[in-house]
Amino acid sequence: MPHHPRPAAFFDLDKTVIAGSSSFALSRAFYDGGLLTRSGALRGLYAQLGYLSFGADHDQTERMKDRLAQISRGWDVAHTEAVVAAALEQHIRPVVYREATELIDAHRAAGEDVVIVSASSEAVVRPIGELLGADHVIATRPVVADGRFTDELDFYAYGPTKATAMRELAREHGYDLAASHAYSDSVTDLPMLETVGHPVAVNPDRALRRHALAQGWQVRDFSRPVRLRPRRRYPAHVTLGLGAVAVGALGWRLVREARRTA
Repeated sequence: MPHHPRPAAFFDLDKTVIAGSSSFALSRAFYDGGLLTRSGALRGLYAQLGYLSFGADHDQTERMKDRLAQISRGWDVAHTEAVVAAALEQHIRPVVYREATELIDAHRAAGEDVVIVSASSEAVVRPIGELLGADHVIATRPVVADGRFTDELDFYAYGPTKATAMRELAREHGYDLAASHAYSDSVTDLPMLETVGHPVAVNPDRALRRHALAQGWQVRDFSRPVRLRPRRRYPAHVTLGLGAVAVGALGWRLVREARRTA
């Protein structure tokens, strides 16, 4: 452990670093890679559509966690990691907020470690963290048996458990949490934000925006996803709208394929 504590920067992933949900962004790759069945893809896409459109409170997030854990039960871990790695350039890099990458670069230039903190599975978050140049990730860890995911979790990175993991990582690596920054979009991440001395609400939901303004926290709105190819930039609400259209289009395609098969 370093003798002198130093700051770190903790970033939530979905709707903070990337425009939308990492699971939604990778859902097509999971389907094409044979991980999602048609019915499983539809259930997952509809769940993500609700999250993208309306956000999620504690109870909704718990239900989504259980639903998505059921969907991934039985997935081969090595194959899942290979699918994610192959999909990063096409499905993740284009939806990373430029403002987030600039912040990550600034923190790293200042000598601070960058930590991605996400409720998504570690199999998804760790490759994305490497893509972003993060030093560590805090993510949900599914239980693995015989090289496959079960529907049980060894650790669920959500709400207070994110804050607990941040404090453990700080003790291990000598981070000064009072001098550190944390970035998130959701009021469910209040424990994460309150763990550091410099909380920042990014693209906050209504409840977090109210809380941040009442506390005098910094509020930032990201709206410039990085694109692999030059194209017109859309504001954040249009980006989410296009995501909803994509969900509907893929969902309708899956329905038609299922009907043809039947």
